[in-house]
Amino acid sequence: MNPELTLVLLGAASVAVFMLLLWLIHLHTGNAAIVDAGWAGGLALLGALYAVWGGGYWLRAAMIGSMSVIWGLRLAIYLLATRIIGHPEEGRYQELRKQWKTNIPFKFLLFFEFQALLGLVLATPFLLAARNPDPRISWLEWTAVGLWILAMAGETAADAQLSKFKSDRSNQGHTCQTGLWRYSRHPNYFFEWLIWVAFAMFALGSPGGLWGLLAPTLILYFVLRVTGIPATEAQAIRTRGEEYRRYQQTTSAFVPWFPKAILQEKA
Repeated sequence: MNPELTLVLLGAASVAVFMLLLWLIHLHTGNAAIVDAGWAGGLALLGALYAVWGGGYWLRAAMIGSMSVIWGLRLAIYLLATRIIGHPEEGRYQELRKQWKTNIPFKFLLFFEFQALLGLVLATPFLLAARNPDPRISWLEWTAVGLWILAMAGETAADAQLSKFKSDRSNQGHTCQTGLWRYSRHPNYFFEWLIWVAFAMFALGSPGGLWGLLAPTLILYFVLRVTGIPATEAQAIRTRGEEYRRYQQTTSAFVPWFPKAILQEKA
């Protein structure tokens, strides 16, 4: 069997079993939000697996493996600590339960396993880079590492600012509008997307690297159109109402930019 196909099948089996275990845990806890941490953790698993078994140049494999594992584990731990362990199920998943009405456990099983399939597709840049035998690390790959560091710093800062805001009980029921959240309603999503741009850029230095562009394209689509901003903002309006609508009117949805109120003051 083709070594690359064998590696992909091994990755597919690994994340499918991982998501099955998380689904079983969710049946016990009643909190389906664990799938979000599992998505990040599953990608870290794929990144490590491809780096170890990919067969490419060791330094490149170590670089993409480290980038994917550091990113995935940080995000998974953050989500577990701030949204899952000791927390009620997020409103997004409560809404899914209301919409699905019947056969909810089975539908969540399909949902969890879809995340495994999506992770397998998104891990394409990891596979391409880990399979590249070229001993030369290109300037494009080093540039991608620099972008990854910048994006990781931005996402970590956005998450820390939101956690600090939520830790103050006086802010309960209100919208974080400080730090990066003053310039974007979703700076965490923006920097998350930049991380995937960095992964794709790194893969461009390898044969077939153009396929890696599929990952940031899919991430952007899901963030802007499906499970990211639309679901998050619908829940925010349900819980924060007019305050959040005003926030929508003044603050960029995705790319950080000056609030409209500041622009009007300057004008």
